[in-house]
Amino acid sequence: MTSTEWIEGSVSAVAVAEADQAALRAWDRLVAETPGSDVSQLHAWARVRSTAGFGRLHVFVHRGTTLVAGAQILVRRLPGIGAIGYLPYGPVVAAAGPEREHVLEVLGRALATLAKNRLIMLFVQPPESADGIVPILLRAGFRRSTAGIAPIGSVRVDLSIDEEGLRKGLRNHRLSRFAKNRRWESRGLKVRIGDEQDVPVLSELMVCTAARQGFDPLSTDYLAALYRELAATGHVTLFIGEIDGVPVASHLYTLCADTVKYRLTGFDRDRDVAGVGAPGVLHWEAMRWAKAEGYRWFDFGGLNEVSLGAAADGNRAGIPSHDSFKLDFGGTPYRFPAPVELIASPWLRRAYDAARCWPGGRRLIARTARLLRGGR
Repeated sequence: MTSTEWIEGSVSAVAVAEADQAALRAWDRLVAETPGSDVSQLHAWARVRSTAGFGRLHVFVHRGTTLVAGAQILVRRLPGIGAIGYLPYGPVVAAAGPEREHVLEVLGRALATLAKNRLIMLFVQPPESADGIVPILLRAGFRRSTAGIAPIGSVRVDLSIDEEGLRKGLRNHRLSRFAKNRRWESRGLKVRIGDEQDVPVLSELMVCTAARQGFDPLSTDYLAALYRELAATGHVTLFIGEIDGVPVASHLYTLCADTVKYRLTGFDRDRDVAGVGAPGVLHWEAMRWAKAEGYRWFDFGGLNEVSLGAAADGNRAGIPSHDSFKLDFGGTPYRFPAPVELIASPWLRRAYDAARCWPGGRRLIARTARLLRGGR
C-alpha cells in the first residue's frame, strides 16, 4: 500500500491510498466502538461512495501497535480543478486512553500535511467524539469553513429512559395518542422491517418526496449499493409502512456505535388514504426498536443553522417543515464541532474567497457541496 508515515515518540501516523484488509478491519472496529462515530467513516461507506465516483484516503494513528485514531477521507476529482477531499464526521478518536492530546496533535499535523501534498482542498466536519481536534487543526493550518458541506447540528432522543417516558416526550400530540394504544393499526397501517428486496420500494417513495420537496432523488442502483454494503456488517435497517398492503412510507436508518441515525425517507401522501401520518409512526416504531436493541441515541440526521438556532431558543416559528418534524419527537438539539477547511494553494484560496462574495460563485460552491455529499 502507498503510504506516508510520521513518527513522534510512541505515536505514529500513516496515510495510505490503498489500505490492506487487516488495516481496514481494525479501522472498522475502532469506528464501530467509538461513541458518536458515524457510518460515513466505515470502509463500507467508501465502497458505496465509489459508485458515485469517489476515491478514498486513510490516515491511521497508532500508539505503539494499537490503532487509536484516524480518518477516512473521500476524494473527488473535479475537471480543471483537481482532487477535493471531504472528511465527514471524522476524524475518529478512541474515547479514552493515555497521550490523547499527543495523539490529536500527531493526527492534526498528518491531516494538514496530507491536504497540502495530495489535495487542493480538504473540508472536515468533526464529530462530537473528536473533542478537542478543531483547535489543533486550526494551529496546523486549517481555517473555519462556511462551505456548508455537512449539517452543522442535529437533534437526538435519549433512549435510556423507559418507553412511557419516550411517548410522553412526543410533542406531536396526535402521534402521542396513537402511540398509546397503536391506533394506526385500526386504520390499516402496518409497519415492518424491510430487506434488500424492499430497496425499490424506498426508491419509488423517495421519488414522491423529491417531487414534493424539489430535490433530485438517489438512483435505485445507488440505494441498492448503500443497503447491500451496510447490511453486510449490520449497519443499516429499513422500515416500511403499508396501508392495506400498499407501501406508503419508508425510512432508512444507519446504525453505528451507540446511535441509530435517520438517513433517507420516502413518503407518498396520496397513498396515505387513512391520514395516519405514516412517517411519524415509522419513527416511533424505529425508536422502540432501537431501544430494544440497546442503542443509546436516536438521531434525526441534521439541522441547518437557522433551524438549530431557533430550536435552541425554543422558537419553532419559521423552521422548515422537514426540520420542524424532527423536533416533534422530544429530542435535544446539539451542535457539531465547527467545520474547517484547508486550501493549500494561495491563488486558489483567494479565488475561492472571492467566489463567496458574488451570487454566481456562491451557487458554484453550493453545487460543489451537493456533489461532495450527494449520490451522483
